[in-house]
Amino acid sequence: MLVTVELSSAGFRTTAEKLRLHSWLLGPGQPTEVIDCFPEANGDFNLIVDDRADTHISSADGRLYLGWFPDGRPGAEEEGWVLAVTGTAKVPGYRVVFDPQTPARLVAATVSEVLATARRQQ
Repeated sequence: MLVTVELSSAGFRTTAEKLRLHSWLLGPGQPTEVIDCFPEANGDFNLIVDDRADTHISSADGRLYLGWFPDGRPGAEEEGWVLAVTGTAKVPGYRVVFDPQTPARLVAATVSEVLATARRQQ
């Protein structure tokens, strides 16, 4: 029995162009990209910078919290950004943690999405 194989479609194929390295967004960037996501004039958010230069932002109702820890959160050095939203009696909240080297632009995108979905309760 004679078996033929079409070599042009067999196995792994690529080109030198596809193997070139990509340039990826790296490094922490500027934390102001995240902090600027919060409207300052409407009074819905409180901003505190503590004695370690850590930044804490919370919603006036206390349900949203964002912490920025440039040197890592004390006791959890891998936590640079912490975003938390408190749940309700029926729906649990959530917590998102980014390490200190996560680009601020990515954290800002996440924060912006959370803020865009917020609705004032009646």
